Amino acid sequence: MQADLVHANPTPENLGHPVSDVLMYDPLDHWSSVDDRIILAVGCTYGSPDFDQLLHRAANSNAAAVIVKAHGAKMEHLRSAAVGYSMSVLVAPDDADWTRLVALARASVMGAATDSVAGVRLGDLYAFANAAASITNGAASIVDPLGRILGYSTLPGQPIDELRRITTLTLEETTPPAFDQDFKIVYAAPGAVLVPAPDDGMARLALAVRAGGELLGSIWIIDPGEENRAAALNALDRMAPLAGLHMLHARSASDFGERRNADLIRTLMDDTPHAAFAAAQLGLDTANGLAVAAFSIVRPETGSLESVRDIHRLLHLVTTVCNVQFGTSHSALLGSVVYALLPGGKGSSPRAVHGRIIQEIEAYSHTISPFPVIATVGGIAQGIEDLPRSRSEAVQTLNHLLNLQSRAGNTRGAGNAGNPPKVALYEEFQIPLNLLKIGAFIEENGLGGTDEIASIQARDAEQQTDYLETLRAYLASNGNISAMAAQLHVHNNTVRYRVTRLAEDFNLDLADPQKRLWLWLRLTTMDLAAK
Repeated sequence: MQADLVHANPTPENLGHPVSDVLMYDPLDHWSSVDDRIILAVGCTYGSPDFDQLLHRAANSNAAAVIVKAHGAKMEHLRSAAVGYSMSVLVAPDDADWTRLVALARASVMGAATDSVAGVRLGDLYAFANAAASITNGAASIVDPLGRILGYSTLPGQPIDELRRITTLTLEETTPPAFDQDFKIVYAAPGAVLVPAPDDGMARLALAVRAGGELLGSIWIIDPGEENRAAALNALDRMAPLAGLHMLHARSASDFGERRNADLIRTLMDDTPHAAFAAAQLGLDTANGLAVAAFSIVRPETGSLESVRDIHRLLHLVTTVCNVQFGTSHSALLGSVVYALLPGGKGSSPRAVHGRIIQEIEAYSHTISPFPVIATVGGIAQGIEDLPRSRSEAVQTLNHLLNLQSRAGNTRGAGNAGNPPKVALYEEFQIPLNLLKIGAFIEENGLGGTDEIASIQARDAEQQTDYLETLRAYLASNGNISAMAAQLHVHNNTVRYRVTRLAEDFNLDLADPQKRLWLWLRLTTMDLAAK
């Protein structure tokens, strides 16, 4: 697989275990057939009950191996657990993409026993195309789902037509696959098919290439003629798994640039002494400042295969939109958040441009995930040294909007909570974000532990009273009895009685402006921080 896996306990028995398939682990699933399968332990960590249960079940079911991420666990502990269950354990890097791992594993398993194409260096799609052309007796082209030519054969003497000539010169199809009926037919077919010749061209044999259910692209062969057609179609079908493996490795080679980009952007925002070096490596233009944008997907769960796939699709969406807008893109996935560096711009309204960019990305987000996307931008950093501040502002705003989303059904203290915003610039929420910092200061320094708010909360919990709601309404309406009655849905006299009891029972001087300010700060910061 060449995926930087470390074998925790290699032994002749483990290394010689046959492999038949790949399985994503779900502790709730019933295992019908696990013999000789590689199991990917998504969401399992060393020492957890799920991890121990997985090793126990895998060992008892004759599984081939378990792939797990260490997440801080020491290798000797993982090795000890593997030896204890006599189970082969492979350790993946913490930042490995589960989607890529499962696709590579499946393609490796399926393509392990193929014909002479197996001698081609993994990821060399031009050499693979030459091998395919030699086997099928027809000129070959390899095309990705966007219509880009990833590789084509160069064997002499094989006939080609004008369409083949144009596509190999431009390295892209004349019509995008999404709008080409021939591509749609090929994608819908279970195996290799014959595509009839256009009016001025040649017929083709074509095959959709998939790995783990993901469409990687397609292979197109100039029809070698009726005598060789059946054998060529059969050869295409047989080389499909290995084609997927080659295409995945070619893509992961291009992913190196993506990983390097992420490392440099992380250095920019986390490692101030080396930030200037990272900026130079990225070729950043800092003359007009930069702003950090942050993007996240609101999902009920994280760590699943689908969530990993969605966040990578979000990264590609952000990269594409920024490339279209600015002609370049500096974006990266760090943890579960996608970041992008947005130029400050030379115009008089760079923030309007930033707002439009994140609105556009949010508007397109339905194409990559059924779950909503939150997008925010921190303030403009005039220098590299200010980028950590811009990132902090973007993340603070992002977390605040995520909190509003989770409280969408609760109208208290959240403004228009029934339809909370999904995009925002930092300055649009600067006041609530500053209040949250005040609330954190109060909490961290124990300033509210014994005040009246704590006493009122304890009384409400003990006697099922509504004093806190009464106080909240009093402060929100500046003591206006009628407004309080409307807010609390009770009679004016009931409000007067509650306010009197509140003042007497807790010795509150509500006429004291400093007291009112403190109580308002406590309630407001509590409401903003509520999950």
